[in-house]
Amino acid sequence: MQMLSATEVARNFSRLLDSLEHGGEEIVVMRNKHPVAKLVPGAARMTAIEALGDIFATLDDAEGTAWLDDIARGDRLRVAEARDPWA
Repeated sequence: MQMLSATEVARNFSRLLDSLEHGGEEIVVMRNKHPVAKLVPGAARMTAIEALGDIFATLDDAEGTAWLDDIARGDRLRVAEARDPWA
């Protein structure tokens, strides 16, 4: 955890944001030798490809092939066909 004065944070804000984004280290902002704020990294981001990347590990070969065929045909679930999970 880095402890920086408010002046240092103001002068190097862009660099500190890069540090938070890539390094993940928290930064405590100090004013008059007292902590006044804490900067923490945001939640990790994931692309759709990354999120679905391991779906094949959960599907057997037949289900995976059927899923890819459905995508290739452009099949989409129709709203009328959707089951209401709260019904």
